[in-house]
Amino acid sequence: MIPPDTHLQIGSLLFEGLDQIDLTGPFEILSRMPNSTYRLYGKTTDTVRDIRGLRLAADALLADAPQLDVLHVPGGYGQEMLMEDEEVLSWVRRQAAGAKCVLSVCTGALICGAAGLLKGRRATTHWSAFELLPIFGAIPVNQRVVADGNMVFAAGVTAGIDGGLRVAADLRGAEAAQTIQLYMQYAPEPPFNAGTPETAPASVVSTARKNARAITEQRRETAQRVAQRLGL
Repeated sequence: MIPPDTHLQIGSLLFEGLDQIDLTGPFEILSRMPNSTYRLYGKTTDTVRDIRGLRLAADALLADAPQLDVLHVPGGYGQEMLMEDEEVLSWVRRQAAGAKCVLSVCTGALICGAAGLLKGRRATTHWSAFELLPIFGAIPVNQRVVADGNMVFAAGVTAGIDGGLRVAADLRGAEAAQTIQLYMQYAPEPPFNAGTPETAPASVVSTARKNARAITEQRRETAQRVAQRLGL
C-alpha cells in the first residue's frame, strides 16, 4: 500500500483497434483512486476507434507522459500491430521500469511480452491468446487475475475490472477498492455460465475458437517473429 498522501500518476495506453472494455473497465476504478491523476496516452491525440467503432481520444502524447506510478496496457485486435511498433514498445518498457504497478488486460499481455516484460513471469491473457504466452517466456496461469512482482495480469476483457480492483487494493487499501466497487455496484450475476472455455457449451466454444482462428494465427506469427528478435 502506498501512503495516502503520496499522489499517484496513472495512465492508460490508447491505440487504434483496442477493445474499449479493456480500457474503460479499469478506467472506472483507476480514475477513482484517491489522490491520483488519470490520463490517456497515445501516439496521437486524434480520435481513434475501438474494434467496434467507438471513438476515443488520448489526453496527451506518449512523449508527454510523466513517469507513471500505474501503467495500464489494454488489448484488442489493434494490439497485433503494436507488437512491432518500437515507439510504443520502448515507451511501455521505460514506463514499466519505473512504475509501481503495470496492469495488463486481455491481449495487452502480448504488448508487454513484445516489450520484453514477460520472461519468467506468471501471466494470463484472453483465452484465445493464452497459448501464445510461452513464446515470450511467460509462465501461463489460467486464472482471471494473476499478479507477479509489480505486474498484474487480467484475462479477457471484463477481467480488467477485477484487475483494476486488485491494483486499487494493493496501492490504496482494501477499503478504498471496496468503496469504488460499491459505487460501481459491481456484483455480477451473468445470465449464463459461458464466460470461459471451461464452462461454456462445447458448441459455443467451437464457434468462438473458429471466429478467433485468423487473428490468433496472425498474433502467433508476429509473436514468434518478435520473440526471435528478443532472443527468447
